[in-house]
Amino acid sequence: MKDIILNQRKERDELLSRPYLERHTKYDKDQLLSNPLIKFISGPRRVGKSTFALLMLRGKNFAYLNFDDQSLLSQWDEELVMRMLDDVYPSHDFLMLDEVQNLPEWDLWVSKLYRRGKNLIITGSNANMLSSEMATVLTGRYLPIEMLPFSLEEMLAWHHIDLHNIKKEEETETTALVDDYLRNGGYPETISARNITQNYLSTLFDSMLLKDITKRHKVRKTTELYNLASFLLANFCNPVSASGLTTELNLSSVSTTQKFCQYLNEPFLFFFLPRFNNKLKLMQKADKKVYVVDNGFVNSSAFNLSENLGRLLENQVFVELLRRGYKPGQTMFYYRSANDKETDFVLRDGPKVKQLIQVCYSLDSEKTRKREANSLVECAKELRCENLVIVTKNEEGTIEKDGHAIQIVPIVRF
Repeated sequence: MKDIILNQRKERDELLSRPYLERHTKYDKDQLLSNPLIKFISGPRRVGKSTFALLMLRGKNFAYLNFDDQSLLSQWDEELVMRMLDDVYPSHDFLMLDEVQNLPEWDLWVSKLYRRGKNLIITGSNANMLSSEMATVLTGRYLPIEMLPFSLEEMLAWHHIDLHNIKKEEETETTALVDDYLRNGGYPETISARNITQNYLSTLFDSMLLKDITKRHKVRKTTELYNLASFLLANFCNPVSASGLTTELNLSSVSTTQKFCQYLNEPFLFFFLPRFNNKLKLMQKADKKVYVVDNGFVNSSAFNLSENLGRLLENQVFVELLRRGYKPGQTMFYYRSANDKETDFVLRDGPKVKQLIQVCYSLDSEKTRKREANSLVECAKELRCENLVIVTKNEEGTIEKDGHAIQIVPIVRF
C-alpha cells in the first residue's frame, strides 16, 4: 500500500509541475480552503477538475489519493491507507481525493474523515453523487463546485485574447476561433491540438459509456445503450420522449429507456431540458429537449451526417447557461405557447420568469427575423416576461415588436 501511495505522490508532483491556464470561476480559492466544509468538485471526465483542485492546493501541504487507480481499489484497507498517508505526507493540512465515486461506500468513509476534522477536497464525475448519495450522508457538510469544458472566454484566453477587450489586429483570429469553438467545443486537451479532437472525443465518449455507465450499473443490454446514446447525439437540441425513443430504436421497454436516459445524464454527458408548465404533471408528460455537454462530441460522432450550425449554437448557449448555474427543470426550461410557438430557454428566479432566450444562427432573412420575433413575443405575453434576447452568431441590435423590445446579442457578447 505504501508503494501505491508513493507512486501516486510522484504522479501528483508531476502534475503540479506542468503549466496550466487558470480557470475563470466565481470561486475564491483561499476562501474555499479556509472553509472546513468538504470542497466537492463535480463535472464530466477530463474537464480539469483534478487540475483545479491541484492548483488550489499548490504550495500547500496536502495528501493525495487517486481512485482511478485499480491497484488502490483492489487492495483497499481504510485504516492501512490512513496510516500510510500519514507516513508519506507527514502533518498534511489537506486531503485530496480524486474520482472518489469509484470507491464503494465512499460517502460513509468521507463522512468519517470529515468528522475527524480532515480538510477535504474531493472530485467526482457522477451527477448522482450530488443528487442522491451526497444529499443523504453528507447533507450540509459540503460546498459544491461545478466544472465544465472551457468556456469561449477561457478558450480565447488560451490563445492570449481577452474576450472583453478584443484588439483590432485580433479580430480576424477571434472570428476564426469563435467558429472553431462552435464546431469543436472546449475540452481542455483538444484546445491546443485540434487535429486530435475527433479521435480524442470519440474515445472519451466510448469511455464514459463503458466506464461510467455500463460498468457502474452492470448494464447487460449494452447495444441498446450505445444505440440510444448515438441517437441522442445525432438529435441534440431536439425534443424526445421515452416512449418515442423506445419505438424509434426498438428498445426493450419504456422503463429501460427512462433508466438509460438517467444513466446518460449521470456522467454529465447528456442533459434533458423540460418544457415549462405551471402544472407539474403536464410538465413531466411533455417531451424534453436533449443537449450534450460539449459541441465537440457532435462533430466526433460518425452519426452526425450534416452540419447544423443553428443547433450547435443553441447547444453552446445551453452549456453556457449551465456554467452560470442554471439547472434544467429547476431554473431553466424551454417553452411552447398555446399556438405552438417555441422559445429555446426560459430562465426563472424563484417563481418569476426572469428572461426568455431564443437562439438563431442568422437573422439575415426578413422571414427568419419575423418568425423568431413573433415566437418570442407570443411566449413573452403568456409568461409575462419583458426581458427578451435573441442570441446570434454575429448580429446585434434591437427589434421592437408589439410593445416589446428584443435585444439581439452576438455569441461573443452573450
